[in-house]
Amino acid sequence: MSESVQADVAIIGGGMVGASLALALADSGLATVLVEGIPPGSQGQPSFDDRTTALGNASRRIFEALRVWPDMRSAAAAITTIHVSDAGRFGFARLHAREQGIDAFGYVVPNRVIGAALWRRLQQCQHVRVCAPARPEQVRIESDRVVITLAPGRGSGSPPVHIEARLAVGADGAHSMLRASAGIDARIEDYEQVAVIANVRADRAHDGTAYERFTPTGPVAVLPLKDGSYGVIWTARPERAAEILALDDRSFLRELQERFGWRAGAFIRAGVRASYPLKLTRAATTLSERSVLIGNAAQSLHPIAGQGFNLGLRDAAMLAERLVGSPGDPGSRETLEQFGRWREGDRSGVTRFTDGLVKLFGDTRPGVGAARNIGLLLFDLLPPAKSALARVSAGFAGPIPRLARGLTIRP
Repeated sequence: MSESVQADVAIIGGGMVGASLALALADSGLATVLVEGIPPGSQGQPSFDDRTTALGNASRRIFEALRVWPDMRSAAAAITTIHVSDAGRFGFARLHAREQGIDAFGYVVPNRVIGAALWRRLQQCQHVRVCAPARPEQVRIESDRVVITLAPGRGSGSPPVHIEARLAVGADGAHSMLRASAGIDARIEDYEQVAVIANVRADRAHDGTAYERFTPTGPVAVLPLKDGSYGVIWTARPERAAEILALDDRSFLRELQERFGWRAGAFIRAGVRASYPLKLTRAATTLSERSVLIGNAAQSLHPIAGQGFNLGLRDAAMLAERLVGSPGDPGSRETLEQFGRWREGDRSGVTRFTDGLVKLFGDTRPGVGAARNIGLLLFDLLPPAKSALARVSAGFAGPIPRLARGLTIRP
């Protein structure tokens, strides 16, 4: 026997963006179903892996509004200073939160903590139905509804479920099934880079500084963690990344020190290393018949500058605001097109910004390096430029979601 479920909104993908949207809609009066293929807490769920996420202040305010920030705060390390440098050259730039009149530029939080906080809150919501583990086996998009047939997760013992929703939201990552079902193309640019991630400890505790070090083989980010150690994102060509992963801890720390320098002190201990390939994936459109894409299903970015998740979370917050503020059919063309207009400026701006940084600091043509360094020095001396960058976390263009401004989702 199969079960039939009627819903206003069906969210495919229960990672950090999809779960956030479900929470934002929990008290909206819209019947919401969240579909996730991997059980919460599983090692295979990206929202519960060993990576960390740098949350901008707008993202922190969204999480405060969703009542999950208290469960993250104790594991959150404040970023009070940002230090950007170009290896082998004299240019660098520094931003201090106090100069911008704020306590911190953002907070570094382990993905496991974010995912656990979101799903703990979801389990308390009576108005969101969670189907997990379950995967969409078939998605059929019609003029008045989207029909999603779920295959229950292995070992769940649950019967198949057929969901009929007025709106389907793809929050299912860079290889989105909903995007494919809706016939939306995606442009993929392979940066031919791999990010090697690890936690390392230095011989002194951090002071709240987040470092971005650009090297000839790719950027190295060193981010402060709550326990006084650092999270490292070391970007390299695939063959070099394989060599880094194969190093013993002593050799890994030595090579990281040579690549990064001594600003954070001497690195003395390394944790488990992992890696993932880096590509720019951008959907040709985020909208189709009764379907909308958010987060990595809409755009998957290079981790440089730490903007990807923050952008996806603003997608979720603005979509929830649009759905709550539009009585009637949540999957109507008018509702979705307005959401698309609201988000396009921010989405395009952040994508160009991150892609431009990758290519600017990867450009080895004669004279480009010197120009970069002059630019960094000028940036370090110009308060207006620093203020503009400090505001990036609120969004590049278009309206800022109410939740990101510390307001309720309803006017």
